[in-house]
Amino acid sequence: MDIGLNVGGFVDVLLLPSECEAWPAEGTVTDFEIWWADGRRQIRLKPSDSRYLRNDFTDFVERFRPGWPADVGWPVRDPAPVTPDELRALLRSDGSSAGSP
Repeated sequence: MDIGLNVGGFVDVLLLPSECEAWPAEGTVTDFEIWWADGRRQIRLKPSDSRYLRNDFTDFVERFRPGWPADVGWPVRDPAPVTPDELRALLRSDGSSAGSP
């Protein structure tokens, strides 16, 4: 995503709705907020428009970024690696547990 800076910007797929049909189409012009910036030369963006956010965004924030938005303007620590079970739980869209096939 071109954000007009010399660093890359991208929308984190974990913030988008689980149904890809609800994602913004290529070329969509909309507003974004900086969701994450750390030591890497990239900026993770969060859609400002709730149509483009995951359905359980509030629960997601409580679990993975509990201080947001109170931490806006403060340095963001590099996140710990996500475990395979956490990743499966995040990517699962049918509501079943991460341990199920």
